[in-house]
Amino acid sequence: MKTYSAKPTDVTRKWYLIDASQISLGRMSTVVAKLLIGKDKPIFTKHIDCGDYVVIINSDKLVVTGKKETDKIYYRHSGFPGGLTETSLMHQREKDSTKIVIHSIRGMLPVNKLRDARLARLKVYTGEDHSHDPQKPEKINLKDIK
Repeated sequence: MKTYSAKPTDVTRKWYLIDASQISLGRMSTVVAKLLIGKDKPIFTKHIDCGDYVVIINSDKLVVTGKKETDKIYYRHSGFPGGLTETSLMHQREKDSTKIVIHSIRGMLPVNKLRDARLARLKVYTGEDHSHDPQKPEKINLKDIK
């Protein structure tokens, strides 16, 4: 019996719609990372990008548990001496809540040449409206996934 290895022409991509206000950030990110990688597909091959497109809505209504709202800190550095800036999750949500979701999912993807292509298939929106209705994304209810 031979080992099956998927080819880029074998990959068919689906579209999924996920509501970020249903479940906590970490649990949502693991599900999204699995969809972007394509681990749920039977043709999954490590070196071929088999993942799907994921549209996330309501990132401004993101759910976090505990004291993460004030205690979780995001760091940025300008490259100049003394250029380190800190932003709490609460302030980052006020500025741009989509960056919180992207940062979380990016950390759950494997660090290799396929990472940027996988992140390019992630679409995050702050409200209910998104421009991907023609693709007919399949809505995933994250409350059922435990």
